[in-house]
Amino acid sequence: MGIMKRMGMVFRSKANAALDKAEDPRETLDYSYQKQLELLQKVRRGVADVATSRKRVELQVNQLQQQSAKLQDQAKKALAANREDLAREALTRRSGLDQQIADLNTQHAALQAEEEKLTLASKRLQAKVESFRTRKETIKATYTAAEAQTRITEAFSGISEEMGDVGLAVQRAEDKTAQMQARAGAVDELLASGALEDVTAGPHDDISRELDALASTSGVDAELEAMKRQLGTGAEKPALGTSEPTETKQEGQA
Repeated sequence: MGIMKRMGMVFRSKANAALDKAEDPRETLDYSYQKQLELLQKVRRGVADVATSRKRVELQVNQLQQQSAKLQDQAKKALAANREDLAREALTRRSGLDQQIADLNTQHAALQAEEEKLTLASKRLQAKVESFRTRKETIKATYTAAEAQTRITEAFSGISEEMGDVGLAVQRAEDKTAQMQARAGAVDELLASGALEDVTAGPHDDISRELDALASTSGVDAELEAMKRQLGTGAEKPALGTSEPTETKQEGQA
């Protein structure tokens, strides 16, 4: 198979697929029903035309029959008047009319048979068109229902797929949150244990920490002694070379 032929087949297949996708069966059925109605109207017009022709033949036959009867009466009157020549002429004309009447009667019979045949065909076609209309409406209703069910199914499928994606997103968010919480907890534990240095408190080394601890201990001892003196539980003796209180000296002099 040549390349061009294969490309032609591919193009036609894609075109058919596109047409099939774009085609709405309901519109196709309505269009077909409309065409059938048009054909039925043509058949009915044909029946009406044949009936009109038959009626014209009937009128012509009636007119010729009247003329024939008139010629026969004239022939009788001519014989009564001893005018055999006129009677012969009247009968001769009457004979020609009778031949025309016979031909018209033959044509009338043919037209009548054709009219009956077309009338029967019209009735049968009308019955088929009505049957097609009923079937068409049934198919359209079924197709509409199927289309609605398909949309619902597609909607449910889309929701299911969307919920699956949302579930994955929620799972990833929960996992990431748990990881962040674990990292934050680990940092807190490291800071509490001293494994991580708190850079916001300034630089520290071992000597600085020992000096800070010693200063803290001395301050505590001094504060404790001061509290004891205030409570009177730890009064100290005066130091050497210290003068006694003024009130005591005055009492000794007295």
